[in-house]
Amino acid sequence: MITTDFMRQLAGYGLTTATILYHMPDHRHVLQSYIWQNYDLAPRFPVLHDFLDFWARELEGPLHSVTVAHSRLIRPAEIVNVNGVLTLH
Repeated sequence: MITTDFMRQLAGYGLTTATILYHMPDHRHVLQSYIWQNYDLAPRFPVLHDFLDFWARELEGPLHSVTVAHSRLIRPAEIVNVNGVLTLH
């Protein structure tokens, strides 16, 4: 069975990690960090933007900054079709 994550990787998605710094709701001068990780498309990062829109709309801690790292885990050169089977005795 093929997983959804693998299908996304074949479609060009890569593993995206975002370090989000935000102000604590009760203590605005204190910063807290949150690590978010999901598969997303670089360089526009639509999944991350949807998450940040949700954050700004639903959560009380205002965002301070976001640092993003992205890596394509599967590259076209790494996938090779196999046309035969070799059996060793």
